[in-house]
Amino acid sequence: MNSVEDFNSELLAGLRAEHSETDIPLVDLAFDRFCGTLESEGEIEAVERVAFVGTSSGKTLRIDGTGGDPRDADGVLSVIIFEMFDQDAPPTINAADAKRLFSHVMNFVAASLRRTFRDGLHPEMPAAGTAQMIASAWKSVTKVKLILVTNAIYSARIDAVLAGAIAEIPVTYNIWDLTRFHRIETSGAREKIVVRFDRDFGGALPALIASGDDTAFPSYLAVIRGRQLAELYERWGARLLESNIRSFIQARRRSVNDGIRTTIRDEPEMFFSYNNGLSATADQVEIDGSDGTIRILAAHNLQIVNGGQTTASLHAALRQSPGNLDRVHVQVKLTVVPPDVSEDVVPNISKFANSQNKIDAADFFSNHPFHLRVEEFSRRLFAPPAQGTNRQTLWFYERAKGQYLVERARAVGADRTKFDRECPKAQLFLKTDLAKVEYSFRMKPDTVSKGAQKNFAAFATDIGETWSDEEAGFDEVWFRRAVARIIVFRALEKAVPRQDWYPGGYRANIITYGIAKLVHDSGRTGRAINLDDVWAAQSVPEALMRDLLSACEAAADVLTSPAAGLKNVTEWAKKPTCWDAVLQCAVSYPDEDAAPRIRIVARARAH
Repeated sequence: MNSVEDFNSELLAGLRAEHSETDIPLVDLAFDRFCGTLESEGEIEAVERVAFVGTSSGKTLRIDGTGGDPRDADGVLSVIIFEMFDQDAPPTINAADAKRLFSHVMNFVAASLRRTFRDGLHPEMPAAGTAQMIASAWKSVTKVKLILVTNAIYSARIDAVLAGAIAEIPVTYNIWDLTRFHRIETSGAREKIVVRFDRDFGGALPALIASGDDTAFPSYLAVIRGRQLAELYERWGARLLESNIRSFIQARRRSVNDGIRTTIRDEPEMFFSYNNGLSATADQVEIDGSDGTIRILAAHNLQIVNGGQTTASLHAALRQSPGNLDRVHVQVKLTVVPPDVSEDVVPNISKFANSQNKIDAADFFSNHPFHLRVEEFSRRLFAPPAQGTNRQTLWFYERAKGQYLVERARAVGADRTKFDRECPKAQLFLKTDLAKVEYSFRMKPDTVSKGAQKNFAAFATDIGETWSDEEAGFDEVWFRRAVARIIVFRALEKAVPRQDWYPGGYRANIITYGIAKLVHDSGRTGRAINLDDVWAAQSVPEALMRDLLSACEAAADVLTSPAAGLKNVTEWAKKPTCWDAVLQCAVSYPDEDAAPRIRIVARARAH
C-alpha cells in the first residue's frame, strides 16, 4: 500500500463490507475506525460518538464526538468534528473549510454552557448527555481541543494551534487528515513530536555532554525551566509521554504529587534540589556550541520516559501557581536513540529510570515476553478451516504498530498471495484488541469502557504482576481460547446492531457488558463458555449467540438508563455501579436448560 489513494480505497472497502454485514451507517463505522487511531496515539483519552447538528441563537452547532470527560484527561476537553467522504479518490479541503467546521463545534461547546440550550435537548439524545458533561466539568477544563478528523487531504499541517478562547479557556485547532493517518498506520511508528526550544518555547536548553565520543547513544544533562515544560505539555499532552508508561500518570501516587505541588507553590527555587528530574529520549537533537557552551536548540521525537508526574504537576501549576513556574528548574537526562533501535533500547531506559515502581514500565512495551510469546503463537498456530472452506489461516497479532503492513509489503508476487491467504486482514488483532476482549471475559466491563489506553494499562499491569508466577499458563491452549474470545467479540459486533432492541449506539459498551454478564451467570452454575468449540468452528454456535444476545439486551437496558444524576451513557458505563446494576439483572437465557453452548470444563486453568 504505497499511496494515500490506495490506503483510502482499501480502508473504504473494508468499511463498506462491514456496513453490509451490520447495517451500521458507514459514517459511524468510519468514525470508530479513525478515532480509534487517535485514541491509540494518545491524542484523546477515550472515544465517544455524538452526532448532532442544530442551531442556537442563529448559529450552526455541530459535534460528532468527544475524547472523554476532561476530568479524566488532565482538564483537556477534546471535541471532534468528522468529515467522511465515501469516494475512493480522496478530495482536498482548505483552510476556509476547516475554519467553518471548527466554528460549528466551538458553537456547540459554547452553547453547552447555557442552561436554556441544555434544557432544550431531548434527554435521550447523546448530545444532551455530552452538553451536560461539558457544563458540569467546565470548572475543571484547562483547554478545549477541537479536532477535525477526515479522510480528505488537507494541504497544510495544523497541530495544537492556538485559536482563541471560550469563556476565557484557551482553544486549539488540530487536524487529522488522510495523509496523517496514512503516515502513522503505514510507518509502524508513533507520530513524531518535534520541539523547537529556541523558536517556540522560550529559548534553547543549557546542557552538558554526558557521554564519550565513541558512544552509540549520545547523552546530555540539560536544564529546562518549569514554564517551558508546562507549555510543552499544554501543547502535546499525553503524546509527550512515552505511550507505554502513560498508565503511571493515571495511577499516580497522591503523596508524590502533593509534594511536587507544595514545592512549586511554596519553594519553587528549591525544585531542582528536591526533584529527581526527567529521563527523556529523542531520535535527533540540534545543538549549538558556537560560544563554547552547549545548548539544545531542538529535539526530534521527544518522549519523556520517566517524570510524568513532574510534568503533569507543572502543567497544573500553569493555572494554580503560574507566577512561580519561572523560578522552577528541572533536570533532564536526554538520550539520543536512533529510530531503528528504539524498540530495544528505550524500554530499558524506561525500565531502569522507573525502577522505583513496583511494576516495571517495560511491562507496557511491545517487546515484553508476553507480547513476544503471543506474536510467536500467532505466526505458527494455524486455525482450523472455517465452515465452508478448506483453508487453514493464522490470527496475526500486531505487537508493534504497522507489523502487518510491513510484513505484507515484504512479500511480493506469489508470496504476497500466500500471505493474504494465510493472514487475512480480518484476522489481524492489536494489543488493545486483546486487552479489551480479555478484560470483557474477566468481567471488568467498566474498565473496558474507560477506553483503549486505560484498559490496556490495567491489563498490562495485571500481566506485569502475574507474569513470573503464571507464565506457564499463557500457553498454546490459552492462545487458542484467546482467539476464540476475539471471535465471540467480533461476532457480536456484527450481530448486536441487527437486533430490534439495539438503541442505535453504545455498541462497544453493550458487548463488553453482555459478555461479562454471561460469563458471570455461567460461572454461578459452575460452567464456562466452551471456547474450544468456538476455536474449532472458527465461529460462534447459534445457541451461544442467542444467549450472548440475551445478556447484551439486558446490558443495553441498564446502560441506557443511567443512575440518578447521570445523563451520559458512556460515563455511566465507566462506573462500577453500572456493572453492579447489570449483575443484578435477571436474564432468561433461551437455551439455559439444554445449554449446548456451555459445558462443565476444567476450571484449573485460570486464563
